[in-house]
Amino acid sequence: MVYTEIGDKNKKKHNYNQNIEIKKSTLLKYSIYLVVLILFISVLFGSFYQINAGERGVLLTFGKADLEVKGEGLHFKIPFVQIVKKLDVKTQKYEADLTAASRDLQDVNTKIAINYHLVGERVPEVYTNIGIDYAEKVIHPLEQETNKAITAQYTAEELITKREEVRQKMKESLAEKLQPRGIIVEEISIVNFAFSSSFTQAIEQKVTAEQLKLKAERDLERIKIEAEQKVTQAKAEADSITIQSQALKQNPDILKLRAIEKWDGVLPKVTSGAIPFVPINELD
Repeated sequence: MVYTEIGDKNKKKHNYNQNIEIKKSTLLKYSIYLVVLILFISVLFGSFYQINAGERGVLLTFGKADLEVKGEGLHFKIPFVQIVKKLDVKTQKYEADLTAASRDLQDVNTKIAINYHLVGERVPEVYTNIGIDYAEKVIHPLEQETNKAITAQYTAEELITKREEVRQKMKESLAEKLQPRGIIVEEISIVNFAFSSSFTQAIEQKVTAEQLKLKAERDLERIKIEAEQKVTQAKAEADSITIQSQALKQNPDILKLRAIEKWDGVLPKVTSGAIPFVPINELD
């Protein structure tokens, strides 16, 4: 009877171990299925990539760039072998603070903003020769070089008075340097010119002096005009008096006529006796 109980226990233990092994085997099988499914989904989704509007793609196979540019839309690639790099071909803005010296050796700090875009067909070339950080590697150094060269052609004062001319020269020079590298300059804006405090003060004093000079010239011109007006008026009055005097000499009866015109026809209210009569010939 003791042997029978021991046998039952061993049998139960064997069955239990067998069930454990079955469960482990089942779990391992499902785990493998899950891994395979994940790999399948990764391969499936990793086989396609999308290029959005305003972008161009560069396909790399083990790090080597495909020179055929990838346009907008859905594309196929080999998973784990090929990757894609996307570059923006829309208009972009690059702004930098630059330093230079003017022709009269004044220190000039210039802030320039550039609007530019990549040539879509040359994106693989840009990525291969320059890289994604082309703005820092190419645009900034050439912008600094152009700024120094153009600024040195003008005095500090001319940089202010001929600002549009300076801007146009910078645009032409920078566009000429960047175009061969697959970068098109659309526009350049000179955001600000900054000079030393002493030069700025000197400019302010000069402007103030010119304004005062202009005001003095305007005041002098006004005084001259007013004086000419007075002379003209006095001459007109003198001419009028001369004409009247000549008219009186030629016709003395004018005075009599004017006296009659001025009399209102009212006789004196206070008299001593008879009403006096004033002979017309006494009006002379």
